Amino acid sequence: MSTLFITCAKGLEDLLRDELGDLGLSDARATVAGVYVGGGLEAAYRACLYSRLASRVLLPLAQFAAGDARDLHAGVQGIDWSTLLAPEGSLTVDANLSQSALTHSQFVAQTVKDAIVDQFRDACGVRPSVDREQPDVRVNLHLRRDQAALSLDLSGAPLHQRGWRLQQGAAPLKENVAAAMLLRARWPETYAAGGVLFDPMCGAGTLLIEAALMVAGVAPGLTRARFGFERWRGHDAVLWQRLRTQAEQTAHAGLAALHPVFHGRDRDPAALVAARGNAQRAGVAGFIQLVCGDIAHMAAPVSDSTGLLISNPPYGERLGEMPEVLALYRTLGERLRASFGGWRVALLFGEQGDGHMIGLKPERSQRLYNGALACNLLQFSVHAERVQRAPAPLAEPVSMLVNRLHKREQHLRKRLQREGIDCYRLYDADLPEYAAAIDVYLAREVDGEVAAAVPDTMPQRWLHVQEYQAPAEIEPGLAARRLQDLLRAAAHELAVPRARIALKTRARGHGGARHGRLDARAHWLEVQEGGLYFRVNLFDYLDTGLFLDHRNVRGRLRALAAGQQVLNLFAYTGTGSVYAAAGGALGTTSVDLSTTYLKWATWNLLRNGFRGAAHRLVRADARMFLAADTRRYGLIYVDPPTFSNSKRADDFDVQRDHVDLLRACAAHLTPGGVIVFSNNFRRFRLDADALAAAGLGVEDWSAPSVPFDFTRRSNIHGCWLLRAR
Repeated sequence: MSTLFITCAKGLEDLLRDELGDLGLSDARATVAGVYVGGGLEAAYRACLYSRLASRVLLPLAQFAAGDARDLHAGVQGIDWSTLLAPEGSLTVDANLSQSALTHSQFVAQTVKDAIVDQFRDACGVRPSVDREQPDVRVNLHLRRDQAALSLDLSGAPLHQRGWRLQQGAAPLKENVAAAMLLRARWPETYAAGGVLFDPMCGAGTLLIEAALMVAGVAPGLTRARFGFERWRGHDAVLWQRLRTQAEQTAHAGLAALHPVFHGRDRDPAALVAARGNAQRAGVAGFIQLVCGDIAHMAAPVSDSTGLLISNPPYGERLGEMPEVLALYRTLGERLRASFGGWRVALLFGEQGDGHMIGLKPERSQRLYNGALACNLLQFSVHAERVQRAPAPLAEPVSMLVNRLHKREQHLRKRLQREGIDCYRLYDADLPEYAAAIDVYLAREVDGEVAAAVPDTMPQRWLHVQEYQAPAEIEPGLAARRLQDLLRAAAHELAVPRARIALKTRARGHGGARHGRLDARAHWLEVQEGGLYFRVNLFDYLDTGLFLDHRNVRGRLRALAAGQQVLNLFAYTGTGSVYAAAGGALGTTSVDLSTTYLKWATWNLLRNGFRGAAHRLVRADARMFLAADTRRYGLIYVDPPTFSNSKRADDFDVQRDHVDLLRACAAHLTPGGVIVFSNNFRRFRLDADALAAAGLGVEDWSAPSVPFDFTRRSNIHGCWLLRAR
C-alpha cells in the first residue's frame, strides 16, 4: 500500500489536503472531489479516524481499460480476491460512471460482483454473499472514459456518518460540510480567543456538536460503530487498537478542558429534542445550551460577549421557493444589526443567495456542496455602530401601497358584508412594483383530527400572500426588499400580526400537480363560505384547500345539483361535493388520487352534516375511475390540474387530454345531465369542434364564473357547461 485516494465533497479539496497534512499523511495532492496521499495502513486508519472532511478512504487495487463488459469482467478477475476476502464472506460494489461506453451503473456493479464470486466459485466451490448494509468488503469502481479504477473502500459507510446523529431535521446538513463551514469561518481561532458559538436555527444540532468536538480534539471516528476495513483480510487489529486508544486519551483530555460556549436556538421543540439526543450520544450535551424560540426575538446568548454566529437557514433551489424564507432572512438581518454588534456571521445560502436578503454586505463567499446541492457560504461582520437603528418610516412607495390596500378594502367592504363573504382577494399586483396577491381569510383555529370538536371562538383575520415570480431583469435583492415592504404594509393596514401571514411564491414551473406540500405545521383553520364550513391550511401546501376564484363555480354546482347524483373528479378537498350536497344532491362521489385530500374532504363533508353511503370518497385516478365505473350521474364536476405526472397514474396534460376526458364523462351522463368543466391554465383553448362531434353542446360560462374580487385577473380560470345533445 503506497497511495490512497481520499474523497470529499466538491469545494473541500484544499481543506482536506491541509487537514491530511496536519495528520502526518505525506505527499497530499488535491484533485477534483478528493486528495491523493502516500502512506501505508496507518495512514489509512488515521484518515478514517481523524478526518472531519473526508467522505471515503479508497485503497487502489488496479487500473485497466474496460470498454465493454467482457473487459471489465477480465480486469476484475486479474486481482487475487482471496487475499482480501474470505470465500464465505460478504461484499457489495459501488459503481460510478462517466463518459464511458458502459452507462448503467447497476449493470456495471453486477458485473464486478459476478467476476469476484466467479473467481471464488472456480477456485474453491464456495462463493461470497452480497450484503449491502454491513459487508466484509466494500468494492469501489470508478469508470471514466472507458478506464476503470478499482479500489477497496476502507471506510465502509461514508465518513460523515459519525454515529451520533440518529435523529435529523427535514433538511439535514452533512457532518463533514458542517465541519467545513466551521473551518472556513475560523471557529477554532475564535474559540481560542475566548469567543462563543451561536446557531439560531440549530435543527438537530449538527453545527454545534461538530464545533464542540472540533475544539476538544475528539476524533470524529471514535463514535462510529464500525469501519469497512475491520473485516478485510489485510486488517491490522493491533495497530488499529493502538491508534484508537491514543484517540480516546486525547478526547478525554480535550473534553475535560472544553468550555461550555455553545448555544443553539430553534422554533421547533421536536428539533431540540433531536439535538439533545444527538449531543448526548456525541458526549457533549453538558457543553451546549439549547433554547426554544424563533429568530424574531433572538439576542446574543451571552451578554458582553462576541463570537461566531453560524447557521444553515432554510433555502430552496430557487430563492423564495419555501414559504416565508424571505421574511425569515430579513428578520434575521434586523436582529443581527440590533443585537450582534461585533460578532462575525457565517450563513449557508442556496446557490442564488446573497447578502441583500439580510441587508448585510458579505466579506467573503465560498462555494460548498451539501450533497448534490450547490451552496454559498457567506461571511459577514456586524459592526457595533449599526446597532439599535430606529425603525424606518414608511417609504413613499410603501405608503402608496398602504393607501391602495385601504381603498381596496373600503371598496369591497359593503358587498362582502351583504353577501356574507369571509374569504376574498384584497390585492392582486395592483401596483406593478409589488407583484403579489393578498387573500384575506376570516377564520378560527381548529384541531387537525377529523372527529375533533370545533372550538367556539371568535374568528380572526389571516392573510395568504402569494408572490409572483419576479422577471429575470429584477435584481433578487430588490425583489426581496419589495416583498418585505408588501408584508409590512399589509400587516400595518390590516392589523394582522406577522404570525398570521402565510407567504408563498408562485414560480413558473415545468409542470406538475398544483397541490404541492411545503411545510408540516398542521395549522388548521375553519372558514365559512355560502353558509358552509371548510377547513383550510395556509402554511403547509401551495394551495389552501379552498380555491377562492371558484366561489361562483361552487355556487353554480349547488344550483344544478338538486335531485341529482353528482360526480366530482379531481375532487381535491371536496368543496364542490359539499356545495352539491347542500344543493339537494341525492348523493355525491368524490374521486382523487391523494389520501391526504380525501381525508380533508371527509372533514368538510362531516362538518356540514353530510355522511353515510350517499357520499362516497374514492381514491383513484379520474380517467381510470371513468373507465371502470358503471354508474350514471346528472351532474359531473371536472376541475383538473394543468399538468400532472403522478407516479400512480399516467401523465395528464389538460390541453392535450381534455377532449378524451370529457368524452369519457359524457358516457356517464344521465339524459339532460350537465358537465361543469373548469381549469386554471391561462393559455387553454377548448376544442369545441371535437366536443360537438362527440355530441356535446358547449356554453362558455367563464366570465360569470369569476368573482367580483378577482376582476383584475379575469382570465384566472375558464369554465364551461357541457350538455349532451
